[in-house]
Amino acid sequence: MENLKQRPNAINRRGSSYQAGVTLIELMITVVIVGILASIAYPSYQTYVAQANRSEAKGILLETAQFLERNYTTNNCYHRTDAACATTTTTVALPFATSPKTGTAKYNITAVYNADLAAACATTGQCFTLSAAPTGSMTGDQCGTLTLDQAGRQGAGGTVANCWQR
Repeated sequence: MENLKQRPNAINRRGSSYQAGVTLIELMITVVIVGILASIAYPSYQTYVAQANRSEAKGILLETAQFLERNYTTNNCYHRTDAACATTTTTVALPFATSPKTGTAKYNITAVYNADLAAACATTGQCFTLSAAPTGSMTGDQCGTLTLDQAGRQGAGGTVANCWQR
């Protein structure tokens, strides 16, 4: 019977010397480590998001160029809806005005037709240049305005290879 009485006391003695919880120093070290990891990861995350937004804008530019090519096949003109490409006919509306297609705009999509590209395009209705101008959170992007013309030439405010090939 004495052994049973001593046993709970032995358990209590071991339990009383055990430290429970976290010290302030341990907590501060953890906060510093998390802060260092976040300061390294956040810029990489921002770069990834910018590349994803740029990729979506490039996709919309390519999709819009295909739309204009289909119009050219039907009407022998990129920007009008009649076969003679007369200036009195309604201009074809672009399928998308922003990138992304829904939600907060990151790029504004516009088209310039040969009326404004007279030096580069001798025949009426035969030229276009699509532009994706950064707006909102993409303002100040290193690639600037992305462009695409009827010949498939790609342009950018930055290095074309870096901006279009990624």
